[in-house]
Amino acid sequence: MWIALVVCLVLLTINVVVGVYVERKLSAFMQDRLGPMEVGKWGLLQVFADLLKLFQKEDIVPASAQKQLFLFAPWIIFLAVFGSFSVIPLSSGNFLQGSQTEMGIMLLMGIVSLDSLGILLAGWTSNNKYSLLGAIRSAAQLISYEIPMGLSILCVVLISSSLNLQEIALQQGIFSQQTNYLFGLSFLNWDVTQVGGILTWNVVRVPFFFFLFILFFITSLAEANRAPFDIPEAESELVGGFHTEYAGMRWALLFLSEYGMMLLVSVLGVILFWGAWYSPFPNIGSLRLADWTNGTPGTITATILGFIWLMLKTYVLIAIQMWVRWTLPRLRVDQLMYLCWKVLTPAALAFVAISSIWSMFM
Repeated sequence: MWIALVVCLVLLTINVVVGVYVERKLSAFMQDRLGPMEVGKWGLLQVFADLLKLFQKEDIVPASAQKQLFLFAPWIIFLAVFGSFSVIPLSSGNFLQGSQTEMGIMLLMGIVSLDSLGILLAGWTSNNKYSLLGAIRSAAQLISYEIPMGLSILCVVLISSSLNLQEIALQQGIFSQQTNYLFGLSFLNWDVTQVGGILTWNVVRVPFFFFLFILFFITSLAEANRAPFDIPEAESELVGGFHTEYAGMRWALLFLSEYGMMLLVSVLGVILFWGAWYSPFPNIGSLRLADWTNGTPGTITATILGFIWLMLKTYVLIAIQMWVRWTLPRLRVDQLMYLCWKVLTPAALAFVAISSIWSMFM
């Protein structure tokens, strides 16, 4: 587990460097401009120049702020994100599978929920009306959207009969100990367990999970405070929202946490719906694509290949998050709450009912 946590810390650091550069270039491409070009070849050193600037900036604390809590709030947010990776299986091998607790998903949701506490604390202790408004908005948003997100995860738990993320991951490929039927229809008796590939991923073996994933993805945007759900920051309305008064490395820590949350919800989405660390290629007769691209269970090759497949699928989802941010306008508060309570929550409850029936009869 300790090796997995060190890997996660390195991954978070690399993720924010790569993520910031890619998002700048992607947004520039969508808006028909160049993006960073001057600092280093193709602007590759711009992120490092920004980090150097942040290291040198003074850590200013407002005179009327509650200093101890003000300084501690960014760490609560960061630790909530970083701690959540302790139960995330990054591959099939022992080194990168994280904690093997049987209640992994419940522990994950409990740790992630601390994020809203840190944001609320950051805004309230700043003694700034814009920060306070951003914090209150954030608390309302995160607490609300955790309900449909939790219900969508519950659907996967019902089908998989497990709260262990590693077990949920294992069921979606050729290493599975249980039988997987094509489209989950056991009465057809089309066993595809050793065929593997995309045919055993949750979005295929439980066909309505594709629509459930769309619901999960929308709630994950809200959980990560990404547009069109970035009303806690809302630069055009609240200057910077809950982090208005932060500067230097504490502001950078909040930024690191946002990109870390993007990574976390994307990895979770891949594990729950898109085959976790399994490759998309199936075995076709004597052409053993699934065997070749997944490796032999328990070997270092399988561990490395699994990690690569997981990260590739994860960064596809992160790219979609960036695409959405630079495409859709920010929702109003009333629109955001309407979407959560009158659209997503009833839909998630319907999916829970469908999943319960599916698990009994299919």
